[in-house]
Amino acid sequence: MRKHGLAVAGICVLLLAGTACSDTKADAGNGSGGQSTPGTSTSQSPGASTTPGDSTTPSQTAAASIAVVPATGASSVQPDKPVTVTTTAGKLAEVTLKDDDGDKVAGSFNTDKTQWTSTDHLKPGASYTVSGSAEGSDGGTVPISSTFKTLKATKSLKASVVPLNGETVGVALPIQIYWNNPVKDRAAVEKRLKVTTSVPVTGTWHWVNSKQVNYRPMNYWPAGTKVSVNIDTQGVNAGNNTWGTSSRKIAFSIGKSVVSNVNVKKHSMTVTINGKLARTIPITAGKDGFTTRSGVKVIMEKFTTKRMDAATIGIKPGDPNYYNISDVKWAQRVTSSGEFIHGAPWSAGSQGSANVSHGCVGMSLADAQWFFNQTLRGDPVTVTGTSRHMEPGNGWTDWNTTWAAYKKGSALS
Repeated sequence: MRKHGLAVAGICVLLLAGTACSDTKADAGNGSGGQSTPGTSTSQSPGASTTPGDSTTPSQTAAASIAVVPATGASSVQPDKPVTVTTTAGKLAEVTLKDDDGDKVAGSFNTDKTQWTSTDHLKPGASYTVSGSAEGSDGGTVPISSTFKTLKATKSLKASVVPLNGETVGVALPIQIYWNNPVKDRAAVEKRLKVTTSVPVTGTWHWVNSKQVNYRPMNYWPAGTKVSVNIDTQGVNAGNNTWGTSSRKIAFSIGKSVVSNVNVKKHSMTVTINGKLARTIPITAGKDGFTTRSGVKVIMEKFTTKRMDAATIGIKPGDPNYYNISDVKWAQRVTSSGEFIHGAPWSAGSQGSANVSHGCVGMSLADAQWFFNQTLRGDPVTVTGTSRHMEPGNGWTDWNTTWAAYKKGSALS
């Protein structure tokens, strides 16, 4: 009986040993069995272990397993969503994301290089390719390859900008962005706008309407300031399936400070350059019925010679107030409605003593030429002494709004 018991025990040992060998073989044969998360693409080199409950210790090795979001073949991907590439073992060696034009999308790795995340928005209606490689803790290399498409926009969002890139402008010029289509989600768009200055400047964006947003400092720009504007709107969702299709950057400079003040009652204009009074000029302004507007105006355009036709302001030939002068010298526009500062030799006898113009500020040719040579587009001219005031939007009228009210025009205020 004792021998029989030992024999049974021996059979049990053999059975247990056989069971253990069977489990080991099953693990070794479980190759590229990585699971895919919805919305991701995964890849894994042969030999990686995916046995449930398996735990990897520092002394063990594993092949890199790659997950890409969005998944390969995905379409209608939102351009404002980040692209991520993640490895669960080892680290990412390199990752490149390109559109069908060959343009690269910027991105960055996390600290241990187990994830790469795009930092730029994508283009709508474009095809993208993700490529690169990862190194597993087993020393092996796994290639990264995935493609997807972004959604097509019903409408595009593009920007036109004042000032021009590289322009030197006056101290009162507001940055102005004009959109080709209305912006519904103003906050989303404004978040993608950035102004950088060479000296500290406090400023804010202000939405004029759904197709225009301006930026001005709390006070006039400091003379000599270097300004850059990043309109990073590619891939931004402006609402109503309107998506930014491009981004752009401009840089400009602020010239010397030229600040002018017109006193209509005293028929004079003072010009202060870099804080010092440079000249006091006798002027004539608008007569009764053509009162010059009071308020802060900004020089919008400059013409050495300008035709001025009263028909453009509704005065027809035959009217006693009609005029058509082909060669008005040193004309500088300060309102959209047609107020200029210019040379007016025909009113020389009234300059400094009476207001006889149709709303413009006139002066001698010599003073007009001197003033023209001092100013830049964007210099301020403040007019006082009349009961007629600047209408919002009649030119670059940003400085006629209080700072508190102007800040409220920001979608992020």
